[in-house]
Amino acid sequence: MIASKQTHDFHIPVMGLAYTIDSPIRVAQYGISSVISIIDDDLLEKMNAFYSQKFNLPYQEISQKVEDYRAKRITAYLNLVDTIVKDKFIKFKEEVSASKLVLENFIDMLPNKSSIKDGLSKMIEEGLFVKETIKNYFDEHMQPGDIDVNIMTKIDKDNFKGTEQLPIEFNDAHASLRGFANSNLESSVVLSAGMNPRLYSYFENFKDFYPDTQNRLRKKITLKVSDYRSAMIQGKFLAKKGLWVSEYRIESGLNCGGHAFATEGFLLGPILEEFKIKKEELQQDIHAVFVKALADKQIEIPSAPLDVKVTVQGGVGTAAEHDFLIANYQVDSVGWGSPFLLVPEATSVDVDTRKLLAEAKESDLYLSDISPLGVPFNTIKGSSNEFYKQQRITNNKAGSSCPKKFLALSKEFGPEGICTASKKYQDVKLDALAARKESMTTSTYDMAKTKITEKSCLCVGLANASYLENDIPIKGQQQGVVICPGPNLAYFDKEVSLSEMIRHIYGKTTVLSETYRPNMFVKELQMYVAYLKNDIATYTDELSIKSIKKWSAFKSNLLDGVGYYQQLFENTGTVEYRNIQSELITSKNEIHTIKIPVL
Repeated sequence: MIASKQTHDFHIPVMGLAYTIDSPIRVAQYGISSVISIIDDDLLEKMNAFYSQKFNLPYQEISQKVEDYRAKRITAYLNLVDTIVKDKFIKFKEEVSASKLVLENFIDMLPNKSSIKDGLSKMIEEGLFVKETIKNYFDEHMQPGDIDVNIMTKIDKDNFKGTEQLPIEFNDAHASLRGFANSNLESSVVLSAGMNPRLYSYFENFKDFYPDTQNRLRKKITLKVSDYRSAMIQGKFLAKKGLWVSEYRIESGLNCGGHAFATEGFLLGPILEEFKIKKEELQQDIHAVFVKALADKQIEIPSAPLDVKVTVQGGVGTAAEHDFLIANYQVDSVGWGSPFLLVPEATSVDVDTRKLLAEAKESDLYLSDISPLGVPFNTIKGSSNEFYKQQRITNNKAGSSCPKKFLALSKEFGPEGICTASKKYQDVKLDALAARKESMTTSTYDMAKTKITEKSCLCVGLANASYLENDIPIKGQQQGVVICPGPNLAYFDKEVSLSEMIRHIYGKTTVLSETYRPNMFVKELQMYVAYLKNDIATYTDELSIKSIKKWSAFKSNLLDGVGYYQQLFENTGTVEYRNIQSELITSKNEIHTIKIPVL
């Protein structure tokens, strides 16, 4: 990878299967990094065909009859994106060096503290707007944004050829990794949803993840983590295999889009504080394990620890919050996800769904149980997927036809796996429930039925927006669109241009509605308080010492987090920070009222 300073101090995280599927093609030429989900090979194949035609590039279909088709489709699409991004970057350099207006507009999109901005502004002030001079400056200081990829480690289903189980390397996540490893990209794979030891071990098969003789990594590993302990455990696990984690991407447990992996009451601020204090310790401890593994593999050992980035995402919505995260916690980049769903130049969303997002209020965005993974999932009321799903339930045809089977992870009915959102699964469960109906109250029966039928087909629903936006035919059962914004989207209420959103991030304008928006730390705290109260209120298993200890620790961690924030913001006199202190007291009082059950 080219060792130059990044152009922007924000990135666009992965969103769903489709929403950032082509974001690099849209924004990378401006130096903006984004993340593509590479789980859905069928979507990638269709996008490969679409963009090959759009940019008049050769396209060779990779059908499911081709051996290792899944990995090959992923490689082909990533190589296509790489080609298009490089070409668009060359053309963009031509544009900015030929037009002073284009250059000035680009400068206006850069962060205020950018050395690239300072350099270009100085050249204009000194009357040095000469095409070759500007072009040379771009060649020396600029590069396209990273084309990173995401693999959700839990989506690693065993695959079969007929009734014969294929080797582990043909599992879904394994094949995705191979597709990335065989591509031309020099970027990062972002691993999310926790540790998958056998997937992590599979990295050892690809030399691009090891340092070369110049201490460079052609391909890097980024871990999405919830806390410092997780970072250390996973980092050391990989280091023992001679694999270096180049970035730890911290995400809010609840104030985020998509699946919400709640912590045990640990809040984002204290987590970031620990990373800030212990970053060097993390780097040195893992380096010691790393070099031993490299020596055992007879790979040249770097003379110094390789670079480590710490980034953060989840709920950020103002320039003040963005700047605070960078200044106070010294993070390298801040992820802006859900707000970019309202930027057509940056993300792939169909017209109707984008309108639904723009009109969404706080009450429309909620933490649901629709995911077949059994993990809470942030979504929105009124989606087309919700409509079609309810229509099938009403017609006694609940469940999806399950054409893709990425989430067919339940082994309840056999080794091939089945998805809990599938009609096949729900038919069996509903029949079993009906057999017990006479012994149940109406409300208990209705709740049990809803628990079965509320699961949505995410594999299809999270991909359909790209098909709709690009007029690509959708075959099979109507599933509509599943969209997974974070609760922060409630405060963004209109479609905006890319330049407007970037200027908002850097504090040059605002695109927020005038409704009151709590600080991101306060909002996350409120969500955790509500989460704990709901967890206790809806608990139906037999009460145990383990559950009581869990709730007690959760409550204690929340109170510790409030104390941390009160101290963090105590010496600031602005109205905003006085509001934060007031809301912290309100939340603290609410936490104290939560009664932990006793045996």
